Amino acid sequence: MRKILKFLLLAVSLTPCLLYSQSEKLRNLPYIDQRRIHFGFMLGVHTQDIEFVHNGIVSEDGSQWVAEIPGFSPGFAVGLVGDYAFTENLSLRLTPSMYFGSKYIKMVDLNTGEKENQDIKSNYLMVPLSLKYAARRVNNYRPYLIAGASAGLDLSKRKDTPILLKRFDTYIEVGLGCDLYLPFFKLIPELKFSFGMLDILQHNRDDLRDKTMIRYSEGISKATSRMVVLSFYFE
Repeated sequence: MRKILKFLLLAVSLTPCLLYSQSEKLRNLPYIDQRRIHFGFMLGVHTQDIEFVHNGIVSEDGSQWVAEIPGFSPGFAVGLVGDYAFTENLSLRLTPSMYFGSKYIKMVDLNTGEKENQDIKSNYLMVPLSLKYAARRVNNYRPYLIAGASAGLDLSKRKDTPILLKRFDTYIEVGLGCDLYLPFFKLIPELKFSFGMLDILQHNRDDLRDKTMIRYSEGISKATSRMVVLSFYFE
């Protein structure tokens, strides 16, 4: 987390230096930042990840299962954006969005080498609320940092699976981006990192018809979600 924050601060601090080296150009949309409120929409891609913490429990049948996500499957996102400017550099942004993606979980029994796989498809309704701190505009560019929190609700319904995840989660989010002032609108590419704050593993498995399937998840003490999101905002 600290390494990511240092990277974001360094990137934003160096970007104005590179922009200042450019000669002054004709500005597109010269008065757009004087508005207090901005609206737009978002399109993006993202990857979902889960960090599993194992407790070393051995099941009654002698198996000891561990889980991991060996790779990332890209998903896509769509949403709306509303931005309220407090000052020239600081604004509050709300971006309700839908995230469509999946997580491929690989499970292995450490004692026998037996394997089990599970593909979890998720449709998250995300409501991020962020503070956006922007540098001074140079020509048609303006880099910024964001930090905030988000709540997410998985609208997919699942039960009777080896690993069951809770539907609700909360996130801490940090990221960076750049306002690009085009002739008729602003295009805003942004890279954001989301860190889940809750244990999303469902430990109470009353939904299981085959009770022996509990062995896949009883060796996991905690599971937290992660996401990396590349978004393109249009304002």
